[in-house]
Amino acid sequence: MSTSISSTEPNRSFTLAADRLRELVASIDPSRFAERLDPLLSPPALVRLQRSARLQPRLAELLLGSEVDLSGAGWNEDPLLGHDPRRAALLAGSIWHARSVLKLVSRHDLSILIEMIGAEAHAFGVRHLSNAVATTPIVDPEQLSRQIECDGHACLGAWLEKASSLDRIRVLLRLPIGTAAENPGAEHRSAAGPLFSLVTAHLRTEAARA
Repeated sequence: MSTSISSTEPNRSFTLAADRLRELVASIDPSRFAERLDPLLSPPALVRLQRSARLQPRLAELLLGSEVDLSGAGWNEDPLLGHDPRRAALLAGSIWHARSVLKLVSRHDLSILIEMIGAEAHAFGVRHLSNAVATTPIVDPEQLSRQIECDGHACLGAWLEKASSLDRIRVLLRLPIGTAAENPGAEHRSAAGPLFSLVTAHLRTEAARA
């Protein structure tokens, strides 16, 4: 009996790693593939490539290179528990600009802001006002939403600098090319830890309720 169980373990490990790899490839933003393959590929064509079980290992190797390990080693829990990194960035950015978020009170301005960042991010920023970073007020809702997204992505990139190389790239590849996550500033490195401690606690609480 023990021999039978032992002989199945390598197959189970390989299957688990292969499943994770397929999930990763399926979650990668299409702009990443377009950049490496052909910028003229249509969105439907890119989706078909991502869903091809035969091509997924090659696509993963194309983008991750030596970081790909089908043995399963190094595949830790996803830093964002599988959640959309843009959502996490908006949560962090809403805390960063919580003072401006709180002062935006007109129904018209609020509707614009919430349409652009979502009700969850708006409420999350207000709830964590004491952790706000930005002190310069932004009164235009569209400009505020852009800054929330920019600073949130930069904090995400700074926070990921302390993760393993594989974990970092697993998250960044789910974002389109060119976000602020790719080039965070010193101010984001200083604030990223406390902000993402709040964000990840929120995501874990949500996962526990599911």
